[in-house]
Amino acid sequence: MTFACSSAMEDGVTTQDTGPMDPKDMIAAAARLGPSVDFGKASSDYGKFRAGFPEAFFSRLAEQIALRAGLKALDIGTGTGAVARSLARRGLDVIGVDPSREMMQEGAEIARREGVSVDFREGRAETLAFADQSFDIVTAGQCWHWFERERAAAEAFRVLKPGGHLVICHFDWLPLRGNVVEATEHLIVEANPAWMLAGGTGVYPHWPADMANAGFAGLETRSFDVAQPYSHEAWRGRIRASAGIKASLNAEATARFDETLVAMLRARFPEDPLAVPHRVWWIVGERP
Repeated sequence: MTFACSSAMEDGVTTQDTGPMDPKDMIAAAARLGPSVDFGKASSDYGKFRAGFPEAFFSRLAEQIALRAGLKALDIGTGTGAVARSLARRGLDVIGVDPSREMMQEGAEIARREGVSVDFREGRAETLAFADQSFDIVTAGQCWHWFERERAAAEAFRVLKPGGHLVICHFDWLPLRGNVVEATEHLIVEANPAWMLAGGTGVYPHWPADMANAGFAGLETRSFDVAQPYSHEAWRGRIRASAGIKASLNAEATARFDETLVAMLRARFPEDPLAVPHRVWWIVGERP
C-alpha cells in the first residue's frame, strides 16, 4: 500500500486559543454533535450559498482515476448534490444518497436548473440499498466524519466493482491567525458551544486507515489550496448553512448570530468580496 501527498499542511493554521484541532478530537466532536444536526433546516442556504468543490479538483481527479462518461457513480452523503452534479456534468451516470429529503429536494431543483441528471435517493451510507459490485466509483464529499465510518467503508467496498474507486474528499475553510475564518469560528462557538469543530486544518489522517481496514488498496492522498471568493451576503449564508448554526439552532438564535456576524464583517473585514482560504483534500482507494 502506498501513500502520496501533493502538498504539506501549512504552518500557522491555528485558532487564537488552542491551536489546530487534533483530528481525533474533531472526529469525537462530530460524533457528539451529529444527533443534534438537521441539515434539512439549512437546505436553502446550503444550496444557494455553499460553494461546491472547485473545477480543478474534478480535473485532477479525472486524470488520477480516468473519470469518463458512462461510468456508474454513487455519491454518499450527497446533500444538495454538489459532487454528484459535477460528476453528472462529466457524463457519469450518478446516484446521490442522503438521509435528508429536504437537502436532496434542494439539490434536485439545482440540478434541474443546471440541466444535469442526478438520481437522488433517500438512504444512509452505512446501509446502501444496492447490489454488490454495482458502481465504478463511490464518492463522499465533506461528510465522512458524520458517518459510522467502519460500516460506511465496508458498504462502499461492497457496492464497488473490482477496480472501482472510493473517493473521500473535503473542501474546508482554513482558520489562519487573524483571518475572517478564525473570527467567524469564534462567533460560532459563542453562539453554539456544542459546536467544537473550530481549528481544522483540512487534512484527515484517519481516513486512510478506514479505507485500508475495509480492504481498499493503492491509497493516495492529494491536496491543494485556493482562495474562495465570498461576498458578505454569501459568507453569511455559508455560515448559516453550517452544522453549528441553522442546522442546530432555532430560528431566533440563528437570526441573532447573523446580526453579530454582519457587525463583525463590517467592523473587521469590510472588503467585499472576501478571499477566503480553503484547502481541497482527498484520498482515493481502489477495490482490488
